[in-house]
Amino acid sequence: MPSGHRDSGLSSSPGFLTVFELQRQLVEPLLRTGRFTNTLLDFIFYDVWTLAAALLARGAVVVTEASSNIPVAGHPLEILDLSALTNPSGSIIIVDPKLRPHVRLFRSMENFIEHANGPDGQGLHTLSVTGVGSSALGSVAFAWNISEAIGEPVAAVVPGYGLADVIPQALGGWFGFEMYDRLQSATQSLLAQLAPTLAMIGKDLARTTPGHARAVTGAPIFLHGSAASDDVHAILKDVRSITRLVGHSKGALAIENALRSLSDSHPEKMSVMTFGCLIAEDHTVADYGQFLGKLDWLGFLNSAAQVANYHKPLADHSTNAVTPLSLHVRDLMRV
Repeated sequence: MPSGHRDSGLSSSPGFLTVFELQRQLVEPLLRTGRFTNTLLDFIFYDVWTLAAALLARGAVVVTEASSNIPVAGHPLEILDLSALTNPSGSIIIVDPKLRPHVRLFRSMENFIEHANGPDGQGLHTLSVTGVGSSALGSVAFAWNISEAIGEPVAAVVPGYGLADVIPQALGGWFGFEMYDRLQSATQSLLAQLAPTLAMIGKDLARTTPGHARAVTGAPIFLHGSAASDDVHAILKDVRSITRLVGHSKGALAIENALRSLSDSHPEKMSVMTFGCLIAEDHTVADYGQFLGKLDWLGFLNSAAQVANYHKPLADHSTNAVTPLSLHVRDLMRV
């Protein structure tokens, strides 16, 4: 290389990049703390008490990060360990109140797609997505309500929780769901270019998705606004038996973004149901049923779509059946 030449690529400043890469040991505890906080919020917004009672009746006890001191050895009940899912990795969870195992975890998108397209996945037609930052506990509780209503297994999307998710949440992820997605996508793209090691934290599920988008550094980036939207898009593209989509809060927007980028060649007409957020009803192969409570100020603030006809129950944003004026998903799914 000539003495006066300076490489303009990122590799020319290893010391600068090392500053980012060395922060991994600091970032991972931060993300675990964020997941723990989201688990606590799940007790407010999702029907986790009903889930725990239903599983207890079936001989299983739920263990979360908040109660992980329950001794497993010698415990008379089956332990359903959701605390392990509070790590920022991402997963797809199949929930089925009728058959054991009632909760089945897939950390690899490829493994889930193979299962869903195989003989054991023939009864799987429904996919659910929960709201901003919800942990596995809330995702399972929401899917459990849906599964009990329709009498079929439900696959719940738990997106990977990385540094790109923390930043928009810290700035107010409860408001402006579309802005949340734009900021999350831009942050992930920037991290993928400048600090790929940090960009890969919490994106294990995204990295196993066939054909997932990657930056030149190899770190995953988002094509459809967020990790959840990319996950839903990949499942709809490769698992043709999924014909029912159910979303709550920001999860509804993830479904809208995934449908927007999906061709109209889906083999069957899809059913789309949303709770706590209205989305545009512009996909030609979908029938929509949307529920926004009369007391749901959060849902109203985040519903940019103009929907002429939607259900208006006397309810707020929560789907926790033990609290008054909540969205009772099991009952509303039957409307």
